Order: sequence, then structure tokens, then C-alpha cells
Amino acid sequence: MAADRVGSFRVLLTVQVKPGLEAEFEKVWAEGSKEVTSQSANLGHSLARSAREESVYYVTSDWTDKESFLAFESSPGHVAHREKLHPYRTGGALAMMHLVGVA
Repeated sequence: MAADRVGSFRVLLTVQVKPGLEAEFEKVWAEGSKEVTSQSANLGHSLARSAREESVYYVTSDWTDKESFLAFESSPGHVAHREKLHPYRTGGALAMMHLVGVA
């Protein structure tokens, strides 16, 4: 993470995927990630698989500010992408934060 991201807004989504559907989830996520990265306020977007918990993923997305993320979150394109991912999910949690420091 670059120092120029201090003051930006980060979203961390924890996703529990139905066992056996991980590869399909990853494919559908990748197809829809273009919708996120095409946003001018998006600073980066990634998907990671847990090294400790089966079928758990983490989506990290950095934005210039909270308002831009919230506007995107309710946009028709993002809603459609979430609907495509819904059949693969059993649960999840969303955390939102402001970046205050880098190491």
C-alpha cells in the first residue's frame, strides 16, 4: 500500500462460500471485478482465500472516499454483480474503515 492512500476509504468483505463452489465463485468474482475497477474513485480491488478457514474469502477494495464507495455500492451494476455471487455464498460480513497509517 502506498503512502498516498492514507486518508482513503477501505472496504473489507468477508465471504463464506458454499463448500465445493469455490472455483465457480472465483470465476464469477473475477468477471464482475471489472465493474469495480472501472470506477474512477476505486484505488484497488482484490480477492484472497483464507489460509486458515475452508471456503472463506476476503475482498478488499480501496476508494478515494466513503461517499464514492456508497454511491457505487447501490449502483445497478454493482447490485447485478452481487446477485450473481449470491448463489455461492452462505454468509459474510462487511467492514468499512478510513486508512490512517502505512508501514
